[in-house]
Amino acid sequence: MLLAAQADASDHIGQELLVLGALFVIAYVLGRLGKLIGLPAIPIYMLVGLIASPNFHFFPLEVPSANVHLIAVFGLIFLLFNLGLEFDQDAFFGNFRSLIISGGSRIVINFGIGFLFGLWVGWGTREALIIAGMTATSSSAIITKLLIELRRLANNETPTILGIAVVEDVFIAIYLAIVTVILNGKTDVWGIVGELAISFGFLIAMFALARWGGKVVSRLVGTRDDELFTILFFGLAVAFGGIGELLGVSDAIGAFLIGLVLGATRFRARIEQLALPLRDVFAAFFFLEFGLALDPTLFGGVLVPVILAVVLTLVLNTAGGQLIAWLNKLTPAEGLNVSAMLQNRGEFALILATLAAGAGLDPRLTPFAGLYVLIMAVVGPVLAVNSERIGGLFGRRRRRIATAGPVDVEREAELALAEAAMSNDDAAPAFEVSAGELRPRDPRSVDPDELDPNDPEHRLAEQARAQADDGSRPRDPEY
Repeated sequence: MLLAAQADASDHIGQELLVLGALFVIAYVLGRLGKLIGLPAIPIYMLVGLIASPNFHFFPLEVPSANVHLIAVFGLIFLLFNLGLEFDQDAFFGNFRSLIISGGSRIVINFGIGFLFGLWVGWGTREALIIAGMTATSSSAIITKLLIELRRLANNETPTILGIAVVEDVFIAIYLAIVTVILNGKTDVWGIVGELAISFGFLIAMFALARWGGKVVSRLVGTRDDELFTILFFGLAVAFGGIGELLGVSDAIGAFLIGLVLGATRFRARIEQLALPLRDVFAAFFFLEFGLALDPTLFGGVLVPVILAVVLTLVLNTAGGQLIAWLNKLTPAEGLNVSAMLQNRGEFALILATLAAGAGLDPRLTPFAGLYVLIMAVVGPVLAVNSERIGGLFGRRRRRIATAGPVDVEREAELALAEAAMSNDDAAPAFEVSAGELRPRDPRSVDPDELDPNDPEHRLAEQARAQADDGSRPRDPEY
């Protein structure tokens, strides 16, 4: 009897593993096809989940959605953990006034109009607050990947785009802390005030630790063993997700804050190297599970609000891009690049829909978020790929003004590292430099002919030689 039960359980597990493996192979094939038109992975995973959804009746095998849930929670945690890890404190505090004006005005306009739109939809005030959050912020994951893949890291407008993304990260942290309390449905004023006080106390404490405690944390988490190091930050991400949930600020914001703290250590680049594969795999489960929960028969009921939300997003971000260009002394063509990048919506809208579903809000928010992200995650990258061509209508792009001066070793190392990672080059030396475990060489003292072309230092040395020859900073090939 026991052996028969074990055999049945083994067969059941085998079927579940087969189904999940088949879905990820399908995601790989569709992802390769999507790359041909610059499509990011998020809508691909959602589409695969939608195809396999029991509501779609297309996939011949039953998907174990209940067993996917815990892994999907890890995906949510690592999406926010990496968001905190990549938060650039120096860029934020070093250019605070400009970023607050540019990013803050964009958020206020988008969020305010999004909230009014949510009220017009008529699903409820809390639902309007969720819709406003969905339409107000961009997908930093998609933006970062597009900037690297389109080779625009050295563009004039890129620092502005990344700076606004940083401001949106801060907004997301504050917004999630507030919206989680609101979604709890409490009516006691002092109870709400108490929860908000706990939430903001947690935020302030972790931001302060990230800002001034980086050296202390570095000494606590330092180890050369990659296996133990991975186990450590994985455990911290999950544990702080649990702490955030217990404090009432959600597991996502807890993971974001510990990522913020670890990102302030000298091991940031090393953690990113080890955490990115974990994020990609677990996040795939998150998007897959969201797709499994979608019911295509409900799309008709939210089609009009979604189309209006898409049009509203495109118009607001296009106009906002020109406002940002004016505030930051960029050309109209560069402003168009800014707006095209910031059009992208993705993981945060789905996170909000997940929170709303858990709080028992209007069930139409789930298909609304799913269809909205599916459309924007396709339209956004297509606009970004073609923005420079469209920008030609505004006139010729302004070239970066070359100025003599020393090579910015740190920035050039980051650019080389990003490009090496995207091209599957061996980036280990660069990660060791960033982690403080290998002393960086001055590119001006290195002969590029003595290095392997795949070595990240090869590019830096060539740029240093070019600067020495013409007295100027090398330009990006796109200019």
